[in-house]
Amino acid sequence: MFKIRGMRGLLTSSIGVTCAAALTLPPLVLNVPSAAAAPADRATTTTARPATAARPATTALSGSTRSLPLIPRTRERVLGRAPEQGVYRTGVRDFSLVGVIWDNPGTELLGRVQVRTRSAATGNWSDWQDIDPHNADHGADPDSAEATSGRVHGATAPLWVGASDGVDVRVRAEAGPGPGVGRDLLPAGLRLELVDPGDEAPSEGPAAERPRTDTEADTASAVNADLVSFAATEIPALSRADTERELRELNGGTTPLAKPYIGPRPRIVTRRGWGADESLREKGFVYTGKIKAAFVHHTVSGNGYRCSDAPSVIRSIYRYHVVSMGWRDIGYNFLVDKCGTIYEGRAGGAAKAVRGAHTLGFNNNSMGIAVIGTFASHKPPAAALTALAKLTAWKLGLFGANPKGKTYLKSGGGNLYPKGKNVRLNVISGHRDGYATECPGAKLYAKLGSARTSSAHLQGR
Repeated sequence: MFKIRGMRGLLTSSIGVTCAAALTLPPLVLNVPSAAAAPADRATTTTARPATAARPATTALSGSTRSLPLIPRTRERVLGRAPEQGVYRTGVRDFSLVGVIWDNPGTELLGRVQVRTRSAATGNWSDWQDIDPHNADHGADPDSAEATSGRVHGATAPLWVGASDGVDVRVRAEAGPGPGVGRDLLPAGLRLELVDPGDEAPSEGPAAERPRTDTEADTASAVNADLVSFAATEIPALSRADTERELRELNGGTTPLAKPYIGPRPRIVTRRGWGADESLREKGFVYTGKIKAAFVHHTVSGNGYRCSDAPSVIRSIYRYHVVSMGWRDIGYNFLVDKCGTIYEGRAGGAAKAVRGAHTLGFNNNSMGIAVIGTFASHKPPAAALTALAKLTAWKLGLFGANPKGKTYLKSGGGNLYPKGKNVRLNVISGHRDGYATECPGAKLYAKLGSARTSSAHLQGR
């Protein structure tokens, strides 16, 4: 039977906390200062690693990212940027996810991005597939350290294509109102990113590559040490009674809660469980004050994956977010696959108020949950919706939030609400509620009402 460990002050101490970037062995001890160490709602972090120069192919342990510059496919050039660009390549190192990035994250790609890939298993080419060019709605809040690091690139959404060894991509600008006017230009520095997720248990790479250090992986595991044994690959589910006892521990264990309103803790695969290479992300963690709301997303990476592929898909998205796009870590706090398995996303502790990069303008006091897939016209699987209800019932319950309720969040700036505006939102909101975007897709967004009801029921409301 799972043993509840002491977790005194975990919630309150997560306000404005910076975890140590390195731990010593043995034993593993994570020193977390009290809430008085920093004012509420103020996120802090350890020093980020310095910006790196423009890179060729990069490899850290198992897995790799290969970056191919796009070239003009038409004779017409305007300011050095042709209205159609692309690249065709065969015989490349196997990859499973693709995306297109460009230099300036503030520049929008107004056009169409299509790709076809050659299967590494059969040698057959796929049909042309569209890649969503609009991905700026995900990301760190404007003016945050993560957004202004100087490493961030503009990017399309990623697309999962399965094990492939050939690629053909074409990017076409939208037709503008006249020749050489605005919309017939493409962003500067277009590059195709070919991502190999690597193995679930990374092996050591060549000496010239950035080595994995035990302390980086150990630190990511240690922040969950009060929930589960150190270096576990999953956080096990708890019964309702054990979850309520755990919540009392989270609140100091001194005053019993008359009505805790929290759902049973669901099973969660840890970062170690899905094979995160902790040497990729920036050291340290960033926290926000509390969790008042959950934003639901879809990854727009396609639905053509098997449930057994989900860890590879997550490793690919993680690598794309960090290596290609320049974020400090994967943007989402949690991910859910089509079979209903829940995965820990951004590092910092599954029970803590980790600040993500998922809903531009509303990353403070919120969490981002991404259902792996594309749900504009495809219905989300029932198992994923059930997992969404379970996860929100537990995590929102840790912070006293009612899944069927409303809350106020202050905008950090975006295309719907100006910076500083207090916005009334559903406690469980879709990404489009905070930013003008199609995310989480019309079919998934339509299910959020039933998810709120189910989540509240699991909390005992």
